[in-house]
Amino acid sequence: MASKYPHVFEPFEIRGVLYKNRLEQAPPGCFFAGDERGFVTDKFVEYFRQYARGGVAVCSVGNCSIDITESSDEDGQLQLSDPDCVMPARKFAEMCEAYGAHGSFELTHNGKDTAYERVGHAPFSASSFITKAERLRARMQGREPIPTVEMSREKIRETVEKYARAARFCKQAGMKMCMIHGAHGNLIAQFASPLYNTRKDEYGGSLENRARFANEVLEAVRGAVGEDFVIEYRLSADEHHPDQMRFPETLEFIKYIKDRVDILHVSAGIHDLYGEPYYLRYLVSNYTMPQQLNVHFSAAVKQAYPELKVAVVGGIKDPAQAEDIISSGKADLAAMNRALHADYDMPKKYAEGKEWQHMPCLRCSCFRMASPHTAKLCSVNPMWGRFGEYPEGCLNPAPVRKKVAVVGGGPAGVEAVKWLLQRGHAVTLYEKSGKVGGHLRDAVKADFKSDLRDYVKYMEDFAENCGARVLMNTEATPELLAAEDYDAIIAAVGADPIIPGLPGTDKPHVHWAPDAENGRTECGQNVVIVGGSSVGTEASISLAKEGRKVTVVEMAQQADLFRTGASSDLMSMSEEYGVVRLMGRRLVEVKDDCVLIEDVTTGERCSIQADTVLMAVGLKPRRETALRFSRLCPETGFYIIGDAAEPGDIRDATFRAFEVARQI
Repeated sequence: MASKYPHVFEPFEIRGVLYKNRLEQAPPGCFFAGDERGFVTDKFVEYFRQYARGGVAVCSVGNCSIDITESSDEDGQLQLSDPDCVMPARKFAEMCEAYGAHGSFELTHNGKDTAYERVGHAPFSASSFITKAERLRARMQGREPIPTVEMSREKIRETVEKYARAARFCKQAGMKMCMIHGAHGNLIAQFASPLYNTRKDEYGGSLENRARFANEVLEAVRGAVGEDFVIEYRLSADEHHPDQMRFPETLEFIKYIKDRVDILHVSAGIHDLYGEPYYLRYLVSNYTMPQQLNVHFSAAVKQAYPELKVAVVGGIKDPAQAEDIISSGKADLAAMNRALHADYDMPKKYAEGKEWQHMPCLRCSCFRMASPHTAKLCSVNPMWGRFGEYPEGCLNPAPVRKKVAVVGGGPAGVEAVKWLLQRGHAVTLYEKSGKVGGHLRDAVKADFKSDLRDYVKYMEDFAENCGARVLMNTEATPELLAAEDYDAIIAAVGADPIIPGLPGTDKPHVHWAPDAENGRTECGQNVVIVGGSSVGTEASISLAKEGRKVTVVEMAQQADLFRTGASSDLMSMSEEYGVVRLMGRRLVEVKDDCVLIEDVTTGERCSIQADTVLMAVGLKPRRETALRFSRLCPETGFYIIGDAAEPGDIRDATFRAFEVARQI
């Protein structure tokens, strides 16, 4: 039976090249990529096999340098300037083809963004200027900043030919398409930019002149690859910087290149502005930002240029969203990257009617935290990148089917059930409340937490459909479990909020922050939140948006918001809604109408008016509760996971659940 997504899974053809559906893997960095020469490796091919096997029509590889001697900003970067790159790349193309997908390299020259230290000479660009990144590097290294070199006409012609040569190598490797990277402040975008291009010749000034370099690249690429090869062109619809390309100008820019492009890939943003709010924010949207954040751009492009095939990327989470985008004429293809990290089998699951199995991306911090060099890669998919251990993307069946109890239906418990079932075990989940989710349900109130709400919905759907015995509104007791004679027991019983034992913290107006945020307890107008990490910060924003006066008190000089991937946005929202953040302060005492706080450095004390005091200082594991079950099965078959073992985030919960389940 066909799926519910006829537009997403409708094949189409460009230049004789057949695409099996409208889903594209947006180009990630060159994870597991080049060897010491910058050529494709077997490990690289196996990494991308995850996505090709999962059902996308296109597997794109990002940041492939057309000349590694002058465009280099990533370790392991592929290079496409040496003819010897062709045969290794053929392995990638053939692997993709085996799954009915197309391999595609994103041909890149990053111009200004190559550091002098990587290549031994000043970077090239449309004009001569000094980037913010270079000023920072120079200051850190105690040297004078090095300006970019304005490319001469001869250098431009040479660079145009490098793009053409790289595309020709792609075709020789067996690929039927490539992507020209004209987005995110790369070299082609630097020529188009009114900020970076101050030339006075035929490549500068008017928009038509600034589009000349892009057109010459596209013409040269077409000449190199012939008519039976698809050219995808990536651009930033809006660079979201006051002095850069904004969407009205980009829409006009498209007019000059559209006849040379087969697929226009609509992204947004620029990079390398070091600390400014534009830095990576629109390239890699975080959970505080809207989902599908570039679709309004692609819709406008389709309206202006209906003859163009348009792909759109940016916060697209699944084929259901893609179906809405494509069926409504807002784009022809939907591109995703992190959503496929979270679940590289997502296209198959939706085509087969198994949406309930889909693990949604949280848009958390994987771009910063997840790489082949970390132990924990994706918050919701502990298999991501571990293709060496799990070449088929699943756990092997257990040699002996066991009867296993999982106590607690939070993230750790539900994930343990999933992996235990994949191993073939008989699983019972005990959840004392009427809903799965645990403390995660306390964290979804804020309007900007749509991604986390998606994850809670996934947990609910999975528990309902997975086939395990799920006992809701059932508190596990030693007597209840002893009667079942389990072979293994996993305790995922969670944790309790920490309420510091300080004077006054037992007063009736002292609560746990999520209880107030979610309306489970009354909250006054003058609120002090103790603890300025994610829980306290998000609660402060929610309560301040309701019109309350909120002060956050945090002992650290800088709260640990890094792992959220949204620290700058959270701080911006705090400022917008008038949240006062007092860093380097500790709570001393709670009084009836105020709190007494102390500067951790000077010892100076002061009071802050408060009719409500909310705690967000952490969780205490329910280990005593968990240990009640330790002798109800063979001792080596008892495990404690999730917050009951050690309070952490979803990433910690899912990884511990996975590691325990694969042992049983």
